[in-house]
Amino acid sequence: MLDYDDLLLFWAEMASDPELGPELGALFDHVLVDEYQDTNRLQAAIITGMKPDGRGVMVVGDDAQSIYSFRGATVRNILDFPKQFSQPAEVITLDRNYRSTQPILDASNAVIAAALERHAKTLWTDKPATRLPQLVLIPDEAEQARWVCNRILEQREAGIKLTAQAVLFRAASHSAALELELMRRNIPFVKFGGLKFLEASHIKDVLAVLRFAQNPSGRLAGFRVAQLIPGIGQATAARLLDAAFAKGAEVTAQERGEVAVAVAEAKVLAHRAAIDIGSEMFELTGARSTSARFGFDRFWRNARVHTLHDPVDYKLRDLGRHALEGRLPDPTPYS
Repeated sequence: MLDYDDLLLFWAEMASDPELGPELGALFDHVLVDEYQDTNRLQAAIITGMKPDGRGVMVVGDDAQSIYSFRGATVRNILDFPKQFSQPAEVITLDRNYRSTQPILDASNAVIAAALERHAKTLWTDKPATRLPQLVLIPDEAEQARWVCNRILEQREAGIKLTAQAVLFRAASHSAALELELMRRNIPFVKFGGLKFLEASHIKDVLAVLRFAQNPSGRLAGFRVAQLIPGIGQATAARLLDAAFAKGAEVTAQERGEVAVAVAEAKVLAHRAAIDIGSEMFELTGARSTSARFGFDRFWRNARVHTLHDPVDYKLRDLGRHALEGRLPDPTPYS
């Protein structure tokens, strides 16, 4: 079995072989590569191995957008490409921009000009604009979300409808903090290009466990939590809850912790939590216990330092153990 890295390694090995390389290159009349600024040395070696004279090779990229050096990419690939072959490559500069206004491009050009080495280009557009980009210094993601919401409300008061306002993100996952702030302020919104934060299945799972830990009589949350355990479907979960409620059983914090541990270790929640959601979750679930909330807040803030890139299931598992060790008191009932 080969993983992606193995495929690249074997491909590069074949391309560099004196006999296999020419045969492999002959299978392709043209080799077209996009986002060349984000390639690594191994990927560049594959291209030169398949087409050592450069004929039939075309790469597209922007050296000013090389941002993946942390995972092995090197901007040298695109900087050195024009002179890499015996016959220098033809360089076609695409400097016209169809998305932004000129003030935004002027700011971009000023930043790009500071690069010590680059392909010369000056971005331009025929879209005029009088407003200049605004630079706002904000300490963290939560404050950024609050600032954006304030601006949205100010614009609405100035006569700009909510439907005429938009917030752009590089990735859909970056919108989580803003979504929570919008919901907290009851500002209606529509998200394009992905599920809303609270609509994601793994977030619903975490919310269900928190609600069940806060209120063991909550049938809806208990129903979802039970189904997270492998082998338990809707029918079995319903029977379990019927039996529990029929007996009037009291579920302790320790027992709820055991459920959280079992759930987290049984099912891998594939998505990752990229923001500190502890206090936000408690607000959304309507928790009233100050001591419980403080414990959750402290746990999530301390855990974020070393588990920022851990899957949600690890955090959920540790949350259950937190209760098992007695550091999480029984939350007070809903008022």
